[in-house]
Amino acid sequence: MNVEFREDLTEDELNRGLRAVTLDGLATQALITLSSGVFLVAFALKLGASNFTIGLLAAIPMLAQFFQIPSVSLVEKVSNRRLISYRVTIISRLFLVVIALIPFFFVGKIALGVLLVALTLNTSIGSISLCAWNSWMRDLVPQRMMGSFFGRRMSLMMGLGVVLSLAAGAFVDYWENSFPDKALLVYSILFGLAWIAGLLGTYFISRIPEPRMITQTKKIPLKELLSKPLHDKNFARLLHYLGTWNFAVNLAAPFFTVYLLVRLEMPMSYVIGLTALSQTVNMIFLRIWGKFGDRFSYKNVLRLNGPLFMLSVLGWTFTTMPEKHEFTIPLLIIIHILMGISTAGVTLGTNNIALKLAPALPH
Repeated sequence: MNVEFREDLTEDELNRGLRAVTLDGLATQALITLSSGVFLVAFALKLGASNFTIGLLAAIPMLAQFFQIPSVSLVEKVSNRRLISYRVTIISRLFLVVIALIPFFFVGKIALGVLLVALTLNTSIGSISLCAWNSWMRDLVPQRMMGSFFGRRMSLMMGLGVVLSLAAGAFVDYWENSFPDKALLVYSILFGLAWIAGLLGTYFISRIPEPRMITQTKKIPLKELLSKPLHDKNFARLLHYLGTWNFAVNLAAPFFTVYLLVRLEMPMSYVIGLTALSQTVNMIFLRIWGKFGDRFSYKNVLRLNGPLFMLSVLGWTFTTMPEKHEFTIPLLIIIHILMGISTAGVTLGTNNIALKLAPALPH
């Protein structure tokens, strides 16, 4: 891989780089849609996963984020964020191939063990590149267009995710009805397609220019570097909010899919349809909450949407009383609309508050 540093990029180079960032986002969204969420949980259930295993599958990506801590030193030492992102991403995505091959070589508890190990390596290694990626994007994308650029990129990614998830859900239903004795193979196909999308994404990463990284003249110890933000009271409050929020969300959210597939015995296309509905509402309300936050502050966005999400979680308890009833489907539709509205507000609110609290880079 040819790596070239530039102090300043021409307008044409910047535009080509931003197009590559957008295309990488679309490829990454395809990978995420096909290899996580509903499809990952359904695959694990087909392998005989227990509720504890489903919980582990949800916890692994969160725990993997701790690998971003040592990656700070790696970025400082190498000072080549494109190289780190490119190579680490290729390695991490190889484990999608391992997951795709599970139905051909493993069964029972061994298959589930391989799934957990492969997912752990995929997410842990992949998280190393996030530190380099975030720093790289902050230097690459001009401040004057950062909000509009990433907003448009996120909208395109979510739109692709909705279309792709609906198509994949219909494909899974078709395959399971046509080849019931080979139901696991459809997930091998999905993970294989996710890996291909991941390879395409790494190609686009290699096409993004690398501005020269601004480094500190005085080396700051890692311990001091990591502890310094904690002394900022506002940042500490944000961490406390995110900690409690993620605990509440991840305590229940991983089991929504299990509940729909197992307890309510809904076909995959119905589950994906509800997920797509939530994502579509989320995409719409990202813009609405953005305008609201710019006018009234993002703290107010969080104050509105935190309780709204908790209300939508409470609504799940009424979908069976104690069995399915005539209002189950309407309730599920309302719940997914509320979840789409509230998660848009919380995601946008926390991201914008975090960006405002982050110190500006030296020039």
